[in-house]
Amino acid sequence: MARIAVIGAGMGAMAAAARLAVAGHRVVVYERTETYGGAVRRLTRDGFSFDTGPGLLPLPAVYRDLFVKTGKEPLESLVELVQVDPSARHVFADGTELALPNASRAGAVSALDAALGGGAGERWGDFLVRAREAWDRTRRPLLEEPLWPNWADLAEREPYPSVPHRRLLRTRQAGTLAEVGAFELRDERLRALLESHALAYGLDPRTAPASAAVLPYMEHAFGTWYVRGGMRELARAVYERCVARRVEFVFGAEVTGIVEKDGRAAGVELAGDTSGAPGSGGGSVVEADHVVAGVAPAVLDRLVPGTVPVRGAGEVAAQRGMPARLTVLLALRGGRPEGTAHRTVVHPADRESELDRLFGAEAGLPTASTVTVLRPDDPALVPDAEHEAVTLSVTVPAGLSPSASDVGRIMETAERAIPGLRDRVLWREVRAPGDITEETGVPGGAVPAPALAAAGGRLLQPSNGTRLPGLFTVGGWSHPGGGLPHAGMSGALVAGLIVEGPDFRGSQ
Repeated sequence: MARIAVIGAGMGAMAAAARLAVAGHRVVVYERTETYGGAVRRLTRDGFSFDTGPGLLPLPAVYRDLFVKTGKEPLESLVELVQVDPSARHVFADGTELALPNASRAGAVSALDAALGGGAGERWGDFLVRAREAWDRTRRPLLEEPLWPNWADLAEREPYPSVPHRRLLRTRQAGTLAEVGAFELRDERLRALLESHALAYGLDPRTAPASAAVLPYMEHAFGTWYVRGGMRELARAVYERCVARRVEFVFGAEVTGIVEKDGRAAGVELAGDTSGAPGSGGGSVVEADHVVAGVAPAVLDRLVPGTVPVRGAGEVAAQRGMPARLTVLLALRGGRPEGTAHRTVVHPADRESELDRLFGAEAGLPTASTVTVLRPDDPALVPDAEHEAVTLSVTVPAGLSPSASDVGRIMETAERAIPGLRDRVLWREVRAPGDITEETGVPGGAVPAPALAAAGGRLLQPSNGTRLPGLFTVGGWSHPGGGLPHAGMSGALVAGLIVEGPDFRGSQ
């Protein structure tokens, strides 16, 4: 039985802890805040309740697998999963509206033809077929296996089978997601639909590789799900599974360093003693056979300078700056109208200007942003049926401190999805990137993107192993990247590497 110290109680870290405990190891999780879940948290006030992190769950099979592998109780016995249908309602700049069915190709084709005109559905359906091919080519190396030692193969090879596009005397194939939209979808609204999937993960569709087509495909193929009571209920279930498997949690325990001995990780240094009791005095050292770090690379580098995650044979993993997320939590008077879509995406008229402001040299909040509006049909979130809890979400530059006028513009955009919105507001809470930094320690409140193939490896997240033997990384800032399912898979990969050793080749 090995002693394993886990830094942080995020979703990936807890997924690793539960699997390692079931394998017979003694696991202790050290969390600097007073609760678990990382960015998956909840705000409650006056009978209202809001998710302050992710609001929906793609690919729930990852967490079903976690609960099957760590005990007899399946996930559905602990939380209620609800498939969201329609998957999303889209409000385009020209006033066109589209309700996209959940996990139904035929339904999506029919809805697109009805909303956007004949041929739109067929073009989107054909795109999904090609996206599936990219998914099939990259699913195992990007989700189910440790990052290949020869990761350059993933970096150089574009898995998306682009359709040749002939213009005048030239024939080109799409190399970016934006080019996929321009060459293959050929409708500004379809392009906005496609590009919104990349933007939701903080990716610029103009530079994101064509392989980012797997993002809308994943949602289409496996559906979009909501956890009754809010996504915090999923974090609670994972935490309670850890406790049931005798994982020990120490809250209020800040790790200030990683101990090295004989050339490998040998424990962690804490700002207080191992009890985490207030006023306990000076720092202490906790010995461990392995250390699992669920922190961003900048935080890890402070804990053990120079020991960053590696890609393959000693390659330093280059971290690209990622945008953050701004959310506005709205307590509304008046109940949720029957038939309201759970999720509505409101698209701006000038997407190019939005992308320039988000990803350009002088980053700032765009005048008009893509706004995602979440309106769950969940009595647990409101004091009674005469009120509604709504969350607005916008991709913003990391570190942004929004002004009142910034929030006002977001509210104005959201009113295209909820007419009369501002007259219904009882109160609102604005969650800026700085709040994410406070809860997770991530500089600028940046949100990591999922790992993607091609693009020279720019979007391959760092491997779960590091240059320091015995030290592993887990969570959104390591392979296979950001997003709830990817965090869960990182936990499975780290557990496999520790239990089975460096010859571990991934889940079966």
